[in-house]
Amino acid sequence: MAGRFLRAFEPLIRIMPEVRSPERRVRFNERLFWTGIALVIFLVMSEVPLYGLGGAGGDSLAYYRVIFASAQGTLMELGIGPIVTAGLILQMIAGSNLIEVDFSNPDDRSLFTGASKVLSIILTAFQASAYIISGLFGNLNFVQSLIIFVQLLAAGMILMLLDEMIQKGWGIGSGISLFILAGVARQIMLSCFSVIPVGGGQEPVRAYGIISALIQSIISKGSIDSPLILSQMGYPSIVGLMTTIGVFLFVIYAQGIRVELPIAHARFRGFRGKYPISLLYVSNLPVIFASALFGNIYMWSQLLWNNYKDSAWAPYIGLLGRFSYQERRLVPVGGLAYYVTSPTRGFVDIINEPIRYLVYAGFLIFFCVVFSAIWLEVGGLDPKTVAKQLVDSGMQIPGFRRSERPIEAILRRYIPVVTILGGLVVGLLAVVADFFGAFGTGTGILLSVSIVYQYYQQLMKERIEEIYPGLRRFLGG
Repeated sequence: MAGRFLRAFEPLIRIMPEVRSPERRVRFNERLFWTGIALVIFLVMSEVPLYGLGGAGGDSLAYYRVIFASAQGTLMELGIGPIVTAGLILQMIAGSNLIEVDFSNPDDRSLFTGASKVLSIILTAFQASAYIISGLFGNLNFVQSLIIFVQLLAAGMILMLLDEMIQKGWGIGSGISLFILAGVARQIMLSCFSVIPVGGGQEPVRAYGIISALIQSIISKGSIDSPLILSQMGYPSIVGLMTTIGVFLFVIYAQGIRVELPIAHARFRGFRGKYPISLLYVSNLPVIFASALFGNIYMWSQLLWNNYKDSAWAPYIGLLGRFSYQERRLVPVGGLAYYVTSPTRGFVDIINEPIRYLVYAGFLIFFCVVFSAIWLEVGGLDPKTVAKQLVDSGMQIPGFRRSERPIEAILRRYIPVVTILGGLVVGLLAVVADFFGAFGTGTGILLSVSIVYQYYQQLMKERIEEIYPGLRRFLGG
């Protein structure tokens, strides 16, 4: 049974808006339709400016907007940040056994999900208030502040309900993953094909998108300008394009690296199969959690510094992050936030500040490994849980008696090692992609490839079940 902490959320859970689970099996085409509707609503909200907000200045949170699927100055100003942060907090305290929750119990799982929704709304209200009070939106009067707060709170609630609608079976996959994928895809398309002029000063004027800039350079000069190979200003470059393609291909290849354990049904002797343990066993969750942690450190340290840099607390806030204005935006110049920020100009920044970004690389890889190990337990992917699931479904490993203990012992040889190795690989890929200026950020690329792969698998499964309903019970439908 759930502990007191989760039970405390019950009164609030009862008054929270909720999307009901479908009482019938939703057809494949209908699920595609509702998934598309959710995506359209998200994209529209990403373009609708906040009413009552003046012109936006430099965007100091630009790097983390891809991860949080947010858009500056719009209804999606906060994006999925509060939802991901709420999930991160609850998963961490559940994984450390600070709260009692049995994920195999439907009531506990439902209570945990409800508590996550309540905490998401609380964090949305808190973050919106912090943005307004800190002056991130400029100097606003009370009426403007109230209007913007209500808009951000309503947008956060709509986003949460869209994610719940998809996850409860009306759509396909996860709303959070869908919104991240849309944001990353948009950023990659802009980095490739945008014709908005940029440059001047150290670099010649060019189109922002690298493919557009290449065409422009070849037509006008008959050659490729050297800044297009590796931009000094952090604009999309040929090196960034090659890195993006390389990371995409490697992650696709890594999805196929797996250990396959033979399994057989205990009663039906002819039924045999394989249980795959992929290199990316815990998928993209470790890099989401690590990026969410870094993003929150950066965001809250910036808000605290902007509001209290002249107070008596300034020395302590400076440990979390010190900032200064450069090119009309706040950038970290010290503290923890300085070392958890990705390079904005790719390899150019690495050359100028190697120690800083080596520390960043170490932090990112370390936390990817840590969150991989934590999610192994929290997500029910540990050897003990998997062994119980196999035995309960009537499966066994040939040559071993049908019991949880020997299956768990065999799984324990592979799962913990693959989990740590997968977290290490994901962290290294994210670092390499960021260092060489990959489009959509290294974390964004890793997430998008994993999400596309998951959608591909789920779409194929849904399509097969639609065509051959008799196979549904074998596929777990």
